[in-house]
Amino acid sequence: MITSIFSKSKPINFLIVFVITALAFLSVKLKYIQGPVTSVFVIQQVVTFMVAYFSILLLNFIVTKNELTLKSNIEIILFSLFLLLIPESLVSSRVIWANFFILFALRRLISLRTKKNIKSKLFDAAFCIAIASLFYFWAILFLFLIPLVLLFHSSDNIKHWLMPFFGVATVLILCVGASVLMNNSYWGFFTSNYQISLNFNNYNTVPFLIALTLLFSFGFWSVFYYLNNFRKKTRTIRPAFKTIFSALLIAFVLFVIVPNKNGSALLFLFAPLAIIIASYIETITEKWFKEVFFGVLLITPFILLVLQFFTKS
Repeated sequence: MITSIFSKSKPINFLIVFVITALAFLSVKLKYIQGPVTSVFVIQQVVTFMVAYFSILLLNFIVTKNELTLKSNIEIILFSLFLLLIPESLVSSRVIWANFFILFALRRLISLRTKKNIKSKLFDAAFCIAIASLFYFWAILFLFLIPLVLLFHSSDNIKHWLMPFFGVATVLILCVGASVLMNNSYWGFFTSNYQISLNFNNYNTVPFLIALTLLFSFGFWSVFYYLNNFRKKTRTIRPAFKTIFSALLIAFVLFVIVPNKNGSALLFLFAPLAIIIASYIETITEKWFKEVFFGVLLITPFILLVLQFFTKS
């Protein structure tokens, strides 16, 4: 019954996603807010929230346009639930913007299956990833996704392999030029944290442990079936599914190595993980198991939110 509500694309589902995302955004901002609340601060937060919500709409476009699920809204519901499960994923506006551009890059890479405008799509993907790395340096890891996608499509055209370099070079030239004009320095735009850390002590809290256990256990279970279903997909759609899985692996590596483990880096995991779990839910034949599986994902974020509220009180 629960899954049937979201089994078809309906306007009400987008309203539900909006409410859940707003709840997650408000909960984390109220928790970490510092300093006076000015009109400029409010406008900044509204813009940041809209970018987070438009990221979910972009995910829906990617999934629908490329038939990655059975035309349901389960993936965007899951994305918003992940945000509520770990609202710290929304703590950094820079990460939210970076994830937005990564999704744009993912959209261009998946659309390579149409075999149209390949060079421009590869340029756009590299350009978007480079822009994302300006907001959050370690987003640059997603550049490794481009050669993987070319391998998935068995491309041996040298121009296709060179286009990503032009995309990155364009961003580099624009940034150096802007930095010279604005800061009288060549590298003023490149002040990100390049360090690596494997210290996970920040996640050693009950809410984080519950959330991460749920996220990774359900994720690994779904990935197992997702990989098994590769052979059932048509040859033209397989590269798209491999791209999603590769994006998940890169996002996981990013989550492991980033220096500031405050939960924000988990945002990069949510889109590919939502697609993979949604695909698995659609393949479950036992209705009771499907309801329980999705029900746990649906209820747990709200339970954790209520518990944290009463703990503060």
